[in-house]
Amino acid sequence: MKINGLFTGEQVISFEIFPPKPDFPLDTVFATLEELKGLNPAFISVTYGAGGSSSARSIEIVDKVKNHYGVEAVAHLTCVGATPDTIDTVLDRLQALGVENILALRGDPPAGDDGFVPPENGFAYAKDLIRHVKGRDCFSIAAAAYPEGHLECRDVDRDIEYLQQKVEQGVDLLITQLFFDNALFYAFMEKIRAKGIACPVSAGIMPVLNASQVKRITSLCGAGIPAKLQRLMEKYGAVPADMEKAGIEYASEQIVDLLAHKVNGVHFYTMNKARQTKEIMGNIAGALRK
Repeated sequence: MKINGLFTGEQVISFEIFPPKPDFPLDTVFATLEELKGLNPAFISVTYGAGGSSSARSIEIVDKVKNHYGVEAVAHLTCVGATPDTIDTVLDRLQALGVENILALRGDPPAGDDGFVPPENGFAYAKDLIRHVKGRDCFSIAAAAYPEGHLECRDVDRDIEYLQQKVEQGVDLLITQLFFDNALFYAFMEKIRAKGIACPVSAGIMPVLNASQVKRITSLCGAGIPAKLQRLMEKYGAVPADMEKAGIEYASEQIVDLLAHKVNGVHFYTMNKARQTKEIMGNIAGALRK
């Protein structure tokens, strides 16, 4: 099923996973998928590394999600290092596997590069990739949204103008970058709805399971750390088990509040952590039934 058919009134829960490092077998992520499937997500998105690294493994995982576990799969696709021909080759393979959903992103440059440089004849912006994929008329398309603005465009209002351009090219679903302050998300939603952006929006949530890891991730994506979370990280960051427990509680409270505010969906950035994801799902079960 295409993702544009999943948002029909009920709040949608979905997960993101990523391929293991090249020196780790794919069985490690398949074991994670085995557990995540039991949580009945509406779909699972599969990312790949900067510059297209691990893209072949990603397609193998997408195939497993869709055709072995029977869960709708969303394949990440970026502009980085890709020409229209190479993108079409990937789309042909995904279509042959029965995959109907794409998360179209500009993508981050490979480590060490100063900034994004499109390849010769390649796409400079996500909106260009979206237009290209939409032209095939066989995929439902998701795109990224940034409640705090993109790292390269901290002006939220201007970034929403860019978002509107993406949506106009044929986006069916927006998935937000991770955030830790729901007030920022609600303000963002008011602004995009006022601009006429009407497609469903899934709130991207990443539990803080490791303080140093989250500091690194937020420095790369520009998400802010609110005072309440900062205090938790300072109090528990040196004790991994305590930090994990506090992070799970924080994410659970964040999601319960989002569900109470009738968000269209919640997209878990699972970091391939099945046990912790299951615990959060258990914590929010009551909110989901309301």
